[in-house]
Amino acid sequence: MRLTNRIISTVFLSLLALSGCAPRNTSGQGNVIFIHPDGTSPSHWGAARMLHYGPDGRLNWDKASNLGVYLGHMKNQLTGTSNAGAVTHATGVKVNADSFGLDENFRPIVAASGKNQTIVQEAIAAGKSTALINSGMIHEPGTGAFVAKVPTRRNFAEITKQIVESNVDIIMGGGEMWYLPKGTAGRHTPAEQSQRADGVNLIEVAKQKGYTVVYTRDELLKLPTDTKKILGVFAADDTYNDAPEEQLKLENKGFYVPTAPTVGEMLDVTLKNFAAKNKNFIVVLEEEGTDNFSNFNNAAGALEAIKRADDAVGVAMKFIENNSNTLMVTAADSDAGGLEVVGVTERDFPLDKPLPEKSGNGAPWDGKDGKATLPFVSAPDKQGKRFPFAIGWSTGGDNAGSIVSKAHGLNADKLPNTLDNTDIYRLMYLTLFGKEIAPYTK
Repeated sequence: MRLTNRIISTVFLSLLALSGCAPRNTSGQGNVIFIHPDGTSPSHWGAARMLHYGPDGRLNWDKASNLGVYLGHMKNQLTGTSNAGAVTHATGVKVNADSFGLDENFRPIVAASGKNQTIVQEAIAAGKSTALINSGMIHEPGTGAFVAKVPTRRNFAEITKQIVESNVDIIMGGGEMWYLPKGTAGRHTPAEQSQRADGVNLIEVAKQKGYTVVYTRDELLKLPTDTKKILGVFAADDTYNDAPEEQLKLENKGFYVPTAPTVGEMLDVTLKNFAAKNKNFIVVLEEEGTDNFSNFNNAAGALEAIKRADDAVGVAMKFIENNSNTLMVTAADSDAGGLEVVGVTERDFPLDKPLPEKSGNGAPWDGKDGKATLPFVSAPDKQGKRFPFAIGWSTGGDNAGSIVSKAHGLNADKLPNTLDNTDIYRLMYLTLFGKEIAPYTK
């Protein structure tokens, strides 16, 4: 009788798991590094490969063990948005394009786990280490939606506040102006540019919560590995200057704030810190410059941003070499700008002659310094040959486009060959909590 009851119980739990009503235990718990190179398609990665490593070279991203074609439609439209895409990654369910953690009736999204928590919020509740890293302002949805829930993505002050109050162990990005009350000067922000209207100084709130606050690459790299909690605030606005090449030249600005660390450097510090704590962890990292430079049709800026995202991928893969219980998974949610490489012979693109501003069908072209400038030149191939190329753009916005997700390390083999955007959550959840959740069906 006891054996019969056990069999009935096992069958019942299996059916429950298959129905999606409850998760079932599978493998042991591990670590997750989710890298969101926003707006990148294989064409973006291909352009960066050609420029930085040559047509025969390989990016770190190329070396990941598994890949899948990513399908990113929303609940109410085909092309993903940064905020709704992030909500889907964080909860495993599809939402409307304007969602930032709330449904159309402004109620918190119920995640695929059955809880009103994102995967990062569940990790915090379970005592795991957590980190949010962004090259943009910290309220950027690619990371912010993993802990914040607001009616609109434009509510920057409230998103920033919820992030600081979330108890995430490590928070790094830009956006100092949204930490400070109006009239308060910061390390990067003049008093007249501070934005908070509620009078709350979130830098002081963070210090009271035990965060060590750093403002530059040098300060970050000097931190002891056993620092309990870290808040990195590396720019008044974004750590990049997202504008057309011509505007940046007039303003004498580079692509990135020179004192800010790269996302790869932020990740390296984070992983060393978490390794010292010896707890399972989840890191959510976004290189937002890949999206924003592409939206401004700034090809040189976009290629620099892609290189930075790829460097972060390299940091993650290096960590996995010595920590096999760790998953790295990458995914964008849209194809920004519709970037394409236009590669012809040197006869067609002479190295000493500016490119045409547009192609024959009117699509804008970029050279290495913007419109009507000299062509990009690739790194050498195996024969030492370099090739000229232009970057063509189809739009200034985001497209459904072509997106590829990559995975490496623990459970990478479980990345579907063709995956829904909700599957990113499921793979992360399996790795972090050791529980499998049935595919999204609603």
